[in-house]
Amino acid sequence: MPSSEHNMLRHIPSVDAVMRQTEAVWQAAGVPRRILVDAVRAAVDHARSLVASEHTGPLDKDSLRRSIVDQVNQQVRAAAGPHYRKAINATGIILHTALGRAVLPAQAIRQIQDELSGYSLVQVDLTTGKRSKRDERIEWLLQQLTGAEAATVVNNNAAATVVVLNTAAAGKEVIVSRGQLVEIGGSFRLPDVMAAAGVKLVEVGTTNKTHLRDYERAITENTAAILRVHPSNYKISGFTSEVPLAPLVQLGHARGLVVIDDVGAGPLVDFSRFGFAPEPTLPESVRTGADLITSSADKLIGGSQGGIILGRATLIQAVRKNPLVRIVRPGKLTLAALEATLTLFLDESLALREIPTLRMLCRTLDEIAAQAERIASAVGERVPDAGVAVIEGYSQMGSGSLPTQDLPTRLVSVTAATVSPSELARRLRQRSPPVFVRVHKGQVLLDPRTLLPGEEAIVVESVIGVLTNAATGNPS
Repeated sequence: MPSSEHNMLRHIPSVDAVMRQTEAVWQAAGVPRRILVDAVRAAVDHARSLVASEHTGPLDKDSLRRSIVDQVNQQVRAAAGPHYRKAINATGIILHTALGRAVLPAQAIRQIQDELSGYSLVQVDLTTGKRSKRDERIEWLLQQLTGAEAATVVNNNAAATVVVLNTAAAGKEVIVSRGQLVEIGGSFRLPDVMAAAGVKLVEVGTTNKTHLRDYERAITENTAAILRVHPSNYKISGFTSEVPLAPLVQLGHARGLVVIDDVGAGPLVDFSRFGFAPEPTLPESVRTGADLITSSADKLIGGSQGGIILGRATLIQAVRKNPLVRIVRPGKLTLAALEATLTLFLDESLALREIPTLRMLCRTLDEIAAQAERIASAVGERVPDAGVAVIEGYSQMGSGSLPTQDLPTRLVSVTAATVSPSELARRLRQRSPPVFVRVHKGQVLLDPRTLLPGEEAIVVESVIGVLTNAATGNPS
């Protein structure tokens, strides 16, 4: 062992020594001792491995000890604090899956806090005192908003699809256009979902063109259903065609088949009036006559994650009796948040104003540009050596919603001479609360579209802090 390495190893304090230095502070903060012990051991072991690999750099005894204590403090904060905590989304991706997708309306948060802090009504009839339907209120709201005969809810749209297919067609054939055999996030593919539901997939048509006659020819005595899937996370353009829902409903009903419509993002309102390409809505699917309809409860609705199932009363009753429903039923937090969100849609103007997803979607370019200028000006004044500018760009809906429909926006571009854009982004994520940005073409990009009220000042201070530390060589 080289003498320099041997001397450095001697400088590494023992676990007991680091404990004596840090224990009083963290115990006073209410941190369990086992968390501190694990953090100290990990930090000391890490220091030993760095010395052995000669990756420590020129550290003296005091610097080495400070480095270990800093690492202990960082690990304790991470272990003792909540993992599921507030983050700031400055990416411009409205439905950011890694950041929890839809931001819940304030009314939903209030309802959870005010009504669910103790025991709460979930599944009991106040008149009779007997057990009731868990989703009774959600069903009533969806009946009002879509015109459906009946409705229920599960924990996500993938679950809704599996339950519906299993209920309507277990052991039988379900016809789907090849152009609709989608893969959703996490590599979940529709053929795999259908296999899990216990149905046999029958593909018709080609990738780019499917005709009504393709469905007609595929129907056999073992066919139970026709499934239409809205490809909400991609678009096929050019020489393409798909059969609209109405002819599928007409064909299915004439041949005694169940027609299932997976609407995907599941909007309750028509977004084409805001300049977007037309997307199928839940009320439209009900009016067209689909027997069973599934969609996400968050995405273009803006509620908690869930899977909505609409349809004919007899079929929804059969869905409710499916044993799989017990496995994928939502809990009280999901139900309360969804109730509050759907209630806002009873007044559409209120929904557009109070549901964060819809509010971000409808923000004007002038409003976003003004906010971008404020951020750039504030950062530029405090850190004049940094590269800060407002540039044109695009926001995205995200999570497979409104694909290829980019939303014009204004971005704050930030660069620093001493650190790379990826390092700047990493340091912003290390702030409290963490700030998430985009890195593109050698720039850190902040999109004000997805900032919530009160977050602008936090973002400004975070960017200033990171840039100031970068300029002085401070690694934090």
